[in-house]
Amino acid sequence: MRIVFAGTPAFAQSALAALHAAGHEIALVLTQPDRPAGRGMKLQASAVKQYALENGWPVCQPHSLRLDGTSPEEAHQAQAAIAAVQAQVMVVVAYGLLLPAWTLQSVPMGCLNIHASLLPRWRGAAPIQRAIEAGDAESGVCIMQMDEGLDTGGVLMRQALPIAANDTTATLHDKLAALGADLVVHTLAQWPQLTAMPQPAQGVTYAAKILKDEALIDWQLSAQHLSQRIRAFDPFPGALTSLQSKPLKVWSAQALPHTPVPSPGAPTGLSATTTHTPALPGTVLQASGDVLSVATGQGALQLLQLQLPGGKRISAAEFMHSHPHLLGAVLG
Repeated sequence: MRIVFAGTPAFAQSALAALHAAGHEIALVLTQPDRPAGRGMKLQASAVKQYALENGWPVCQPHSLRLDGTSPEEAHQAQAAIAAVQAQVMVVVAYGLLLPAWTLQSVPMGCLNIHASLLPRWRGAAPIQRAIEAGDAESGVCIMQMDEGLDTGGVLMRQALPIAANDTTATLHDKLAALGADLVVHTLAQWPQLTAMPQPAQGVTYAAKILKDEALIDWQLSAQHLSQRIRAFDPFPGALTSLQSKPLKVWSAQALPHTPVPSPGAPTGLSATTTHTPALPGTVLQASGDVLSVATGQGALQLLQLQLPGGKRISAAEFMHSHPHLLGAVLG
C-alpha cells in the first residue's frame, strides 16, 4: 500500500521499518519538530525522522495539525503534503500530536493507530508505564481504526503479552514495539476483510503522561507498589530519593516476601513484635553483604541498583562498599 506514516520515537520507528520491509510504499512521514536533547541541548531529530532521511522519504514536521491552531500555516502545509501524495492509509504510532478531524478523512482508508495496551484499558499517553505501575499481569498491542476520541476507535487486531516480574518500561517497550510492528503488517495484509470491533464501555482506564515530580519515592507506600513504580519509571524519570540530603536514584528494587518490618538493629531473623518498635518508612533496616533493605508503609523493599549524581548505575553491594554506615539511616 501507499502509506502516510505519523510517528516520533523509537517505538514508532520499529513499525516504520517493518512496513518498509514488508514492501509498503512510504509516501510521506510526519514527525514532531526536532527537540533539544543531551547535555549540550542541541536540536536532535526524532528516531522516525532519522530513519526516513536515511531512506530518502519526504518529511513534514508541523508543530500542530490544527488548521485554526497556533501554527495554521504549518498545518495547511501538512494538509497539502498529505493530499499531494495520494496515499491509501495513514499509520499513526506514538506521534505525539492530536489528529483533528480533517486528518482522519485525508486518506481513503482512514488512520490506523498502534496502541501499546489492551484497549479500553490504558487509553492515553503512557500505557506501558501505567500498566507496570499498576501491577498488571499482561499488556499487549491493539491496532485501532482512529476516530476523534482519545484512543476510542474500533479495534481491528489485538494481541496480549505477559508482563514479566522483572520488566521495566524499557524492556516492555522493546517487546511491544516488536509486537506492534508485526501486528500492523498483518493488519494491512488482511485488509479489508477485517472489521473494527467497538471497544467495550466497561474497563476504561486512562494512562496519564508521566511527570517528573512523580519520580520522588514516597516511602509510606507499600513495598510492592514501590517496586512496581521503580520498574515503571525506568528509564524516565527514574525513581528518586535522598541520602543525607543528597539525591539518590533507585533503578531496581524488589519487595521482600515478609511483611513485618523490624526496627533497625533488631536481632537477625526476628520479625517486628511488641518488643521491637516498627521502623519509620524510609529507614534502612539491613545493610550487609548484598542486602540493602528499607522500611516502607507496608513491608520492606530491597534496593538492588542505585545511582548517585554524576555516577553510573551500580549494585547495592557496590554502593554499600562506599557507604559503610547505612544501618538506621533514613532515606528521603
